[in-house]
Amino acid sequence: MSDSSAPVNAVIIVDHGSRREASNDMLLKATEAFAQQSSYDIVEPAHMELAQPDIAAAYRNCVARGAKRIIVFPYFLSPGRHWNEDIPNLVKSAALPFPDTEWLVTAPFGLHPGMSSIINDRIRHCLEVAEAGEGSCDVCDAEEPCHIRDGKT
Repeated sequence: MSDSSAPVNAVIIVDHGSRREASNDMLLKATEAFAQQSSYDIVEPAHMELAQPDIAAAYRNCVARGAKRIIVFPYFLSPGRHWNEDIPNLVKSAALPFPDTEWLVTAPFGLHPGMSSIINDRIRHCLEVAEAGEGSCDVCDAEEPCHIRDGKT
């Protein structure tokens, strides 16, 4: 039985944003995967800049869906100015029209213990693709074929 006085939580997963549509699509896919695997009913993607939805739009969507507490996860590798200044300032501005809500910006990926495994998996996959000479990679969606280059190229 859940505590009815507990606030309805929502998660916003925010990346930097890009002019490259394929990069922005990766955040949408990551957000969808997280939403399917998590216990949060409300999960929204957002881009810090350069693309939509931005943080303000995602915050509005969360509130419209009933959220009272917004948890913002920076989809960044390392803590830096975007994490400790830019994103909190953007969330603060987004929250102003909704004084009955509260929000939190979490730590980015950082030195999470799972990162070593992810790095190893990515290296192994890319080497397999390059050594097989298939020329394309379903992971990175690279415009240029995956291949091993020598020091002259």
